[in-house]
Order: sequence, then structure tokens, then C-alpha cells
Amino acid sequence: MPVSVVAGGFALLSSASASGLESVRCRLQGTTRPPAFSQDGDLVIGGVFSIHNYILPFSQEVLTHLPSIYSLATRELRFSRAMVFAVDEINNSSDLLPGVTLGYQVHDSCTSIPMAMNVAFQLANGLDPMFYTGEQCSGSPTVTAIVGESGSTPTISMLRIIGPFGIPQVSHFSTCACLSDKKQYPTFFRTIPSDQFQAAALAHLIRHFGWTWIGAVRSDSDYGNNGMAAFLQAAQEEGICVEYSEAFSRTNPLSRVQRVADVIRSSTARVVVAFTAIGEMKILLKEMERLPSPPRQWIGTESWVTDPYMLRFGLCAGAIGFGIQRSVIPGLRDFLLDLSPQKVSSSPLLTEFWEEAFGCRLGTEKVCDGSEDIQQLQTPYTDTSQLRVTNMVYKAVYAIAHAIHSIVCEERENSTMNCDKNLNVKPTQVLERLRRVNFSRNGYQVSFDANGDPVATYELVNWQRRESGKIEFVTVGRYDASLPPDQRLDIDREITWVKNSTQVPVSVCSESCPPGTRKAVQKGKPVCCYDCIQCAEGEISNNTDCLICPEEYWPNAERDLCILKPVEFLSFHEVLGIILTACSVGGASLAIATATVFYHHRTSAIVRANNSELSFLLLFSLTLCFLCSLTFIGRPSEWSCMLRHTAFGITFVLCISCVLGKTIVVLMAFRATLPGSNVMKWFGPPQQRLTVVSFTFVQALICTLWLVLSPPFPIKNLTTYKEKIILECDVGSAIGFWAVLGYIGLLSLLCFVLAFLARKLPDNFNEAKFITFSMLIFCAVWITFIPAYVSSPGKFTVAVEIFAIITSSFGLFFLLFVPKCFIILFRPEKNTKKHLMEKTSNDIHY
Repeated sequence: MPVSVVAGGFALLSSASASGLESVRCRLQGTTRPPAFSQDGDLVIGGVFSIHNYILPFSQEVLTHLPSIYSLATRELRFSRAMVFAVDEINNSSDLLPGVTLGYQVHDSCTSIPMAMNVAFQLANGLDPMFYTGEQCSGSPTVTAIVGESGSTPTISMLRIIGPFGIPQVSHFSTCACLSDKKQYPTFFRTIPSDQFQAAALAHLIRHFGWTWIGAVRSDSDYGNNGMAAFLQAAQEEGICVEYSEAFSRTNPLSRVQRVADVIRSSTARVVVAFTAIGEMKILLKEMERLPSPPRQWIGTESWVTDPYMLRFGLCAGAIGFGIQRSVIPGLRDFLLDLSPQKVSSSPLLTEFWEEAFGCRLGTEKVCDGSEDIQQLQTPYTDTSQLRVTNMVYKAVYAIAHAIHSIVCEERENSTMNCDKNLNVKPTQVLERLRRVNFSRNGYQVSFDANGDPVATYELVNWQRRESGKIEFVTVGRYDASLPPDQRLDIDREITWVKNSTQVPVSVCSESCPPGTRKAVQKGKPVCCYDCIQCAEGEISNNTDCLICPEEYWPNAERDLCILKPVEFLSFHEVLGIILTACSVGGASLAIATATVFYHHRTSAIVRANNSELSFLLLFSLTLCFLCSLTFIGRPSEWSCMLRHTAFGITFVLCISCVLGKTIVVLMAFRATLPGSNVMKWFGPPQQRLTVVSFTFVQALICTLWLVLSPPFPIKNLTTYKEKIILECDVGSAIGFWAVLGYIGLLSLLCFVLAFLARKLPDNFNEAKFITFSMLIFCAVWITFIPAYVSSPGKFTVAVEIFAIITSSFGLFFLLFVPKCFIILFRPEKNTKKHLMEKTSNDIHY
């Protein structure tokens, strides 16, 4: 008889009947396993849970390391019973599927991928070992939808089998981001968020606390590998570096687990992110407890961070991680605790639970005598204080029920609901309606996006040790992926960290660089490991690089911010400005006072003998020279820059012209005393005035051309000092500036030469000698001024120029007028014509 294997796990056996027609007999391959819990109904929902932990004995090392390779997971038992509770609740509801009874087949996958695949075949084909059909083995699946599995890898294996049949699978605990790929898994939905969201949340959390140097461990499975890959990508985007990333499985040899534990112990990262399933985490923490280890801040995922079993590991006190939102399911606790002896005895699974929980046997030596009180039992099965994943099971059942309701029920005109329980509901119909499910149950919204994922919301859970020493789960914050990035994480309670500290632990490869330095990545190490290099002058640091401040800005004292450079100019309010102003005003006052004395004694011999008209004009020009220095003090402006240089040039030429006129008068007076000389008639008062006006006019013409063609203007000097701005006047045309100075120098030199020639004239009061000395001082000052002006920095350039103006003015004033004032005021007997006409070959006597 030919045999062929077809989809669904059936063998096709064909034979000829007595009537000559060929019949088909389909036989299920392998041995069927009865469901852990089952109930008939008009429509049946499948359920798959890892009620037993089963580890294949790959090596004797594993067998000796673990106390048992086969144990009852009472938390998963609670999940399966929550599904039964939800189905019973729906069957008793008058709003959801009225008149339609839901059945269920709840299977145990034993945390085994082969077992999960076997269960998938059974859910698709049913439990009958053989049935007959007239055509082929292609009957409809026995379930309309499946709730489960608890692990991502078993779920993927199941989807490969039931996916082609269009049977929707709604998982309560499979979080692998890979399952969101609708091209590969079009029939998959889940009520728990994808690890893609959790990975982003973990990276956000780590960055929030400033940890940039972490370690990472993961389960070597689809859950761990895909979750860690998503986390590492998110961490890289957040600027977080990973010192190590280790993977292991609970089926690995003990040496592999020991190596991972040794890596954690020897690492410098104080924060460890564990993207592991609960089975791997138990093994790892048992190994970590075996040897002393430096304190580590554990960051957990929803798979283990809210599992009550894990609280026995004290080394994880202070751990934080994201868990599914805690919820309340009214009536569930009473349902879980309602285990009569009849119910327990009728279910091998409940019998096993009962015997293991109370340490007795039903019908054997140590007989359970009925005194066992499940109300006092402390196991994950009875603990409903932290209903998180259990609510995901509850919502998954209700999501399937709502999808079926939308198919078999319709609302009549009188607002009554009519449901057809005889309607042939196909899994593909349920699949289509699941995509559009949107309802609320117990205050929790249930819906799926295009990838079959719910809205990602988490609670931030902290393991806090109480005064009694007991560790408890405390919700300290929330994370909502639907909010803007800066609002997703909300921490509203104080966190207790590792070693019961309230201070946030530090986990960085290199300490933050001080202000004024930048990061230089160490060769061969991640970017979080760096040396601090000093920034160049004028640069600020932003922790990663040095930035040059804009032209008019300079780093602050901390060198982390560019601030406006201080503006500097020679001010009236600073000491140097006050001194120069006092000297200027004082010189002008002396010149005015001298003019007053001369005017008061204008008829005296000395005043009349020394050309009173030129003397008064000279005193006026000296007053202007003293006062023009004031235009160099204060904030430079467009007008002050033009005024200061032109006023200085014109007033000094006026002054030197007057001195030159007096020198010429002295020389001409000497020539006039020679026999036959008629020189003085060519150099009388009109000619003297014309000389002064002509010399001054030439300077005025130079200044006018300078102002018209390229006048001085205010500038900000940014080069002399890097850390401040010097406000000064640019001369505009250098030719104009040096032409003004050159003209003054030319007149001064001419005056000096003429005065030098007349220095030994035999007058009792020889003014030519004083003019010679004054011109000598004047020329010395301005010759010295040139290199000093060029080399002086900033505002001192202006100060040098003012000093030269005041010094040369005082030189002229003291040598030309102080001796005359002394005679006028203190030696009036010498202020006579007779005394002035006396000649002597000796030095002058006053």
C-alpha cells in the first residue's frame, strides 16, 4: 500500500473498497499528547504554554549543575489557567458571543522546540489518530486561533507550521522584534510590546542616567540575539559603548556559563544589561553567587525583571528594568484558588502542582489528608499581586473572542445580539478580523498596528530591599513609546541602586573631560574611551571637540562658552585717562594763565620786546595743542577720529609757525642792527601774520585732502589682543597721516636750524637760545614717538601719541614763556628797556 506524508502530519493510505471506489484513510503520525486542559465548545481556541521547564541533557556537566532538568513552572501554570478563566468568563458573558460556547485546548510545550512543533501539528489536525475522507487529508483545522507561546523561538517554530494554514497566533510573551515581519509571519499577533520598543527604552534609560560604558549578556536564542541586536543599535545611536556582549544558552556546558560570569566579574563596566530569558538568567545568577563579585548594577528585560522567582538572588538588589504594566483581573485569584480535590484529581497537571506544593502524594505513602490550605500557599501560581504577563494572556483570549464575535454575531434593530454558533468560522476569517480589533477590557486598551504589535507601554521596576531584608518589586516610573521622545520616560519615585545606595552609580570608560579640553579616542578602543587633549587658545570644548569662537567672541573662564570680548579704549574714567586729561587741562590752564599775565603786562618791556602779537597767538595755539589731546580720549567715533588727527596737525603747525615767526624776527632784528641793513621793513607785523597763515594753510590743505580722499575711521582691532577688542582709529590714508606729521617735522627742523643760528646773539635776553632748546626737545619727543607709536599695543598707542603732544607742548611752553613770566612776576627790575638793551659777552643775567 503506498504511503506519502502530507502537510499537517498525516500519512495518506489508499485502498479499494468493495464497491470499487477508492477511499482515503488519514492517519496522524507519531503519538498524540493529551492537552493539559481542554473543554469542548462550538469554536475551539488553542493555547500553548511552557508549563514545564525541560532541558535536554547534552552533557553530564549540565546535569550536575542543575538540581533538576524537568520541573513545573508554576508561573506558566498561572498563565494557562488565566486562559481557562478568560474563556469561562466569555462563555458566561451576555455581551460577547452570547449563545456561542468557546472551547479550549491548552497544551504544554515543556520549553522544548520539538514539543512546541508537535503541539502545533496537533492543534492543526486534532487528536483523532485516524479518520476517513472521500478525497484527501485536507480537513479544516480543529482550532480557530492559538494563544501562545511564551518564548519567541518556539513561537517561530510553530508559525512555520500553522502559518500556511492561516491560523492566527496571538502571543502573550513572545517579544522578538523579528516577529513583526509580516512577510515571514503574516498570522502573528501579540499583546506584549515588541523588543524593538524595549531595546529603545533600555537605551533611553541608560543614557538618562549617564551610563556610557556597559556590559551586555543575552540568551543565545531568537529572543536574546534579536533583542540585543536592536538594543546595541539603539545604544550606538545614544552614544553608549559596550565593553562586552556575551551569549549563552541554558543547554550550554557549565564552562561556558562560567566564562560569561568571569567576564562580568573582571569587566570595568559597572552596569550590565541582561537580555535573557528567565531560564538563562537563573543559571547565570547561580554561577555569579558561587564566587564573590564586584557590585554590578543589573538592567533587566521584561522576561525576568518582574519574575517573583528571581527575587531570591540578593546580588541583583537594586536592579531596574522595564516590565509589562501591572494590572488587575477581577475574579482571577478566586478562580486560581478554587481547587477542590475533585478538580485536582481530574487533572494530572494540577495533581503534580498540588503534590509538589504541599510535599505529599495523592493515594501514596505520604497521603494528602485534605488539610492542605492553598490560601496560605506562597508560589508564583497564587501570587496575583503583580499581574503583568497574565494580563497579556487575558487580553489575547479576549482579542480572539472579539474577532470571532465580529464574524458570527450581528446586532438587530431592537439592539439585541444574534450569534450563529453553527456558522463555519475559518481561521483566515479570524485572522482578518484580528487586524481590526479595538476594544477596552478592565480599563486596558487592546488593538494591533500593521505589524500585529500593541502600543508599547512599560513600567520601570526597581528591586528595593526593605528593612526586613526582603526584596520587592517597586514601580518607580513609566515609559510610553507613543509620546514624543523627550516625554517617553517618566520617573516619579526614588530609585534604590546596587548596595542599597541612593546615589546613581557611575559607569563610564573615561571621565568627562574638563573645560578647555577635547576627547581624543584611544587607539583600538570604543569612542567612550578617550584621552583629554587641551584645546588651542580661543577655543571652547563641547566634550567631544574644540570649537573656535567667532571673531568677536572669546572663551569664558570655564572655557565651555563663547562670550563677547571686552571692548577696550582709552577712557576718561581709567587712571591713565585721568592723568592725561589732567595734564592736558593743566597745560591749557597754564597757557591761559600766562596769556592773562602777558595781557596784564602788555606794556612792559619784555612783552613788547618779544613780539606780543606772536606771543599771544603762540599761547592760543599751545592752548589748542593741549586741548586737542582730549579728542584722543574716549570711545572712538567717526567724527572723533577725523577731528583728533586734523586738529592735532593744524594746531601744531599753527604753534610751530608762530615759533618760526619769532625765530625769524630775532634773526632779522640782529640783521637790522648792521650798518646799511633795511631788512626789518620786509618782515614787519603784516609779513609775520602772512607767514603764520601761509604755513598753517598748507597743513589745512593737506588735512582737507586727507579727509576727502581717505579719512580716518573707527575700527575694532582684533589682532593685537586675542582676548579683547581694541577700539581705535584707523588713519585711513597712511600717506595723509605721515604727510601731516612730516610737515610738522619739516617746520620744526627749519625752526630749530634758524634758532640754532641765532643762539649766540648778544642780547641780554636771547630768546633764540630758548627756541633752540624748545625745538630740540620738540624734535626729540616726536622722533622718539615714531618707534614708540608703532610698537605700542592697543590703547597705549593712543596714550603715546597724547604723551608726545602734551610733552612737546609743555617743552615749548616752559622754555618760551616761563623765563619771561618769572621776570615779569618776580624780577620786575629787569623788565626794563635799559636792561634789555645792555650787551654782554657773558651768559645772560636776569
